[in-house]
Amino acid sequence: MILKTKRLILRPWEEADAEDLYTYARDERIGPVAGWPTHTSAENSREIIREVLSAEETYAVCLKEDGRAIGSVGLMIGQSGNIGLPETEGEIGYWIGVPFWGQGLIPEAVREIIRHAFVNLRLQTLWCGYFEGNEKSRRVQEKCGFVFHHTVRDIPWPRMGDIRTEHISRLTRDDWRAGFPIRKLTPDEIPAALELAWNVFSEFESPVYSREGTQMFRKCLLDESYLSGIEYYGAFDGPTLIGEIGIRTEKRHICFFFVDGDYHRLGVGTRLFRFVRNDFPQDAITLNSSPYGLPFYKANGFTATAQEQTVDGIRFTPMVFTPTADAE
Repeated sequence: MILKTKRLILRPWEEADAEDLYTYARDERIGPVAGWPTHTSAENSREIIREVLSAEETYAVCLKEDGRAIGSVGLMIGQSGNIGLPETEGEIGYWIGVPFWGQGLIPEAVREIIRHAFVNLRLQTLWCGYFEGNEKSRRVQEKCGFVFHHTVRDIPWPRMGDIRTEHISRLTRDDWRAGFPIRKLTPDEIPAALELAWNVFSEFESPVYSREGTQMFRKCLLDESYLSGIEYYGAFDGPTLIGEIGIRTEKRHICFFFVDGDYHRLGVGTRLFRFVRNDFPQDAITLNSSPYGLPFYKANGFTATAQEQTVDGIRFTPMVFTPTADAE
């Protein structure tokens, strides 16, 4: 499994990463505070890759620009973790090299592991711990939505030959899903919304469109006269835009409505629509649904007002939502 974020690639560790691993893992500011001794040589790092980091769901954190390992993030499921969990739960661990502190890279990696755990692996609860004094780790957990759960004191820690206190935090799948804030986008964020629209369209809708239809959709995204007058709302996972609605408020007509494929079937689209609808509680709202979107819109109370049409290669079904549909 290879996972990607805006700036990172998360991939399995390879023995060829030993030199890079040693470069960062030999630093006294990394391992001891996390509960493991500093690495003593590249060969020591190579051995740890073979014996520890080769475990399933353990990933090298790499910058996209060069693919070199600068840290690690892992997911230990059930009994493979340190705190004794059922197979529906997992524990996350992470670290990153000192030169990359303060850039938000580890929160970015952890958010992707959270998404992977809840969406791909269907886990129900995630846990994270940090030892007393590791404030950087605590802040990562808070940024990623984890909430303090309990503290375990006087833990013998053979790897470091000492006694430790560990603070444990938790994030449930339901809390994660509910934690995607929704708000109106600023003008500076609109290009990201249009890029999201193009990416989702290309993956899920373009395959059933003619070439003419795909080109027309792309043209709309670049046409300032078409885009003028649209207000945009977005849903976010941390700093990342994961869903958006564009609506012409004077006509109550939705022009763009897209959710990142990695967040499908998590209720993001429904929450986005409800957020926007609250601004027009008594008004009908219209849209032209693509073939792919029809089941979603029907499930959210939209009804077709005409048969499917094709205009300039764009296939769509005119639909309307009314307050009475919501009441039913």
